[in-house]
Amino acid sequence: MYRHVLAALAPVEGPKVLEVGSGLGVGCAVALEEYGFAHVTGMDIHPQQLKRAEQANADLLARRPEQLRFAHGAAESMPFAEGEFDCLYTVEAAQHFRDLDAFAREAARVLRPGGRAVIASFFVPDADPARPERLAELLDTYSTGLDVAHTIPQLTGSLERAGLTGVRATPIGASVWPGWDRWLARSWEPGTWPRNFLRAYREGSLDYFTVTAQRPMP
Repeated sequence: MYRHVLAALAPVEGPKVLEVGSGLGVGCAVALEEYGFAHVTGMDIHPQQLKRAEQANADLLARRPEQLRFAHGAAESMPFAEGEFDCLYTVEAAQHFRDLDAFAREAARVLRPGGRAVIASFFVPDADPARPERLAELLDTYSTGLDVAHTIPQLTGSLERAGLTGVRATPIGASVWPGWDRWLARSWEPGTWPRNFLRAYREGSLDYFTVTAQRPMP
């Protein structure tokens, strides 16, 4: 998935890139070593994740200290200057964001004019008001509030209101959910809630998307 997302940023060899919700820093390492970015910043809201990322990437940080950093911050309030990054991406984190409008405004702010954003995660594919309740029935992460039932119309609308252009949402669930379920099957039996991701997709309550947008030139 990281390679799919980073390829969507191409051709962007050389610039500064930000990952929002960088977790263990796997995507940051791939972006730096495989895609030729000049500088990669991984931002996460959880300090413990940042510590894990620094430990997991200790060798890379030691070899290329001027090209990789990890920073503490929230998607809705990023600790960076306006226009600091040439591109921004986030992989499987946007379902946790509490305020899509705030995230979109911050993404637009930290991107330079002409900068590109790519968001990949799972979202409700339409505005059907019954979807959130159904997801809470099927999936514990939605019933507990860990995941938020954001819709694709909400996300694309937030990006457009923030002034980003060329907003495009591409469903990729057919290439994601069956493999995800095979991976989950190693640890979870049929009928258990994690296996319901595939069921939610087949019912039309959830899908996986790649969403792209750009900060316009002045």
